[in-house]
Order: sequence, then structure tokens, then C-alpha cells
Amino acid sequence: MPNAMPPNAALIVVDVQPDFMPGGALACHEGDAIVPGIDRLLRRRRFRHVVATQDWHPAGHASFASAHPGTAPFQRIELHGQPQTLWPDHCVQGTPGAALHPAIDWSAADLVLRKGSDPQVDSYSAFRENHGPQGTRPPTGLAGWLRERGVDEVAVCGLARDVCVLWTAQDAVALGFRATVLWDLSRPVAAGGDEALRETLRQAGIGIAEAATAP
Repeated sequence: MPNAMPPNAALIVVDVQPDFMPGGALACHEGDAIVPGIDRLLRRRRFRHVVATQDWHPAGHASFASAHPGTAPFQRIELHGQPQTLWPDHCVQGTPGAALHPAIDWSAADLVLRKGSDPQVDSYSAFRENHGPQGTRPPTGLAGWLRERGVDEVAVCGLARDVCVLWTAQDAVALGFRATVLWDLSRPVAAGGDEALRETLRQAGIGIAEAATAP
């Protein structure tokens, strides 16, 4: 990665929060392993624009298994006509597990985007909510915020690589941005499936890079 990124590039750090760390409510595989590298990357100020997303659910959110009696975490149901994975209660607004990870210096972030606050709609992507009751995916406003600053390229890292990082990168490309996933600074919900995910990214036109060699 060059010492300074061009002004048309932004870094999106997705959901690096304690609830996604080992021992957390919805632990990602080796989620804590990315924390030092993300902290180093932010301290080096190589991106002119940095966006941090923060999962921010109200209690009783529709994506929680606890909101659907008789179901269990990781079970799939239909919600608003779309498949929905049910999750353990996690990143509940105002709880320590929902905070941005305290071991990272977030002062480089010029936008903190909270997502998943609609009690009836899950939100994986930084750009658009999941399908809601009307069947649409409402925008978060991030695309317009980036375009107003001349951004046309994003690098995406964080958690989880196979869910929120993936959806963010896919939506970035669909909305006309060039996108790269920083593989070494992301981790999946569970181990395995890396090659299938790499192929999914390639098929979508999303780049894959290590933080040391990101475009």
C-alpha cells in the first residue's frame, strides 16, 4: 500500500465491535486478530476518508432469534419475503458490546455510520439496509456522502468477511464504486469457505488484497 492513498479512495471499516470478538455475543472466527492491523492502518493516515460502521440494534430486533419464539440462533427463516439468518442478541444499542473496539484509535474516522437501528430490518451493508417490509433496500446515505467528497474507490475491511464486509463490497460495486476487500484485515463468522468467498468476490468484480498491497 502506498504511503498516502489518492483523494478518490476511502477506507470502510465494518463493525469492529466487542460483540464480534472471541467471547462476545456473536463471535467471529479470529475476530480479534484484525484489531492491531486496523489500528496501525488508521494511525498511518493513508486514506483521506475513513468510514467506520457500527452495528446498532434496538433490543428485541427482528434479526434476533430471541424475537421469534421456538427458533434458535443461526436458524434461517423468511423475513419480509427474504431469507433471514437469526442471530444471537448482539450489538444492542448502548451496551459495551456495541461500542467501537476500544483498542483501535478511531480519530482518523470522519464518519461513524450506525446501522441496523430499524427494529424490523436487518442491515449488513454500509450502503443499504436489508430488504424491509416494502421489499426495498433503503439507502444509508453513504454513497452520496462519498460522492460529495469525490470518492470513487473503496477498500473494505472488518467483520464479518462473509456477511457485512461482503454485502458492503457488493453494494459498492453495484453503486458504481471500485471496491477491494482487505483480506488480512477481515475474518468470517466461522472458519472455512474461503475459496468459495474469494470466487464470489471475483465474480462480482471486487478486488482482493492484503493491507500491505492494497490499491
